[in-house]
Amino acid sequence: MASRILVSACLMGHAVRYDGAAKPLLHPAIDRWRQEGRLVTICPEMSAGMPVPRPPAEIAAGRTGADVLAGKARVLEKTGGDVTIEFRRAAENALALARETNCRFALLIDGSPSCGSGFIYDGSFSGERFAGEGVTAALLSANGIEVYSDRQIEALIARLEDEDSGSR
Repeated sequence: MASRILVSACLMGHAVRYDGAAKPLLHPAIDRWRQEGRLVTICPEMSAGMPVPRPPAEIAAGRTGADVLAGKARVLEKTGGDVTIEFRRAAENALALARETNCRFALLIDGSPSCGSGFIYDGSFSGERFAGEGVTAALLSANGIEVYSDRQIEALIARLEDEDSGSR
């Protein structure tokens, strides 16, 4: 069977982002993977019971998702609320779903304190970003799931083509 892909719900057009918006990723590969039954959709934050809309959140003090998982950093809302527990639960839910549905790959929205894989924001709510992973991306990566950002869809396509040709 073709490899399955865990995908951020916002990339699939669901209005689940903190601001109540979606960020649909329009690409022929998405349509093909949907038709092939390869896509497994999740919004990690919503799976942990977080509302839409919700205050923007960032990992504090320029830390990363791995730091949150190690208990060395917190995820804070712009309003000051601590949502670290919710973000850890969100990551655990995404990993559980990936395992249940045999997803070996993930396609996640970049920049998110949950799903970011290429960059995240520095915790100052100033728009400053740096290379790093969000909490969900870090947990998936640490458990052997290959994580790609929405900006890396071409690399994911190539990776899947390599894998599919090798399994024939």
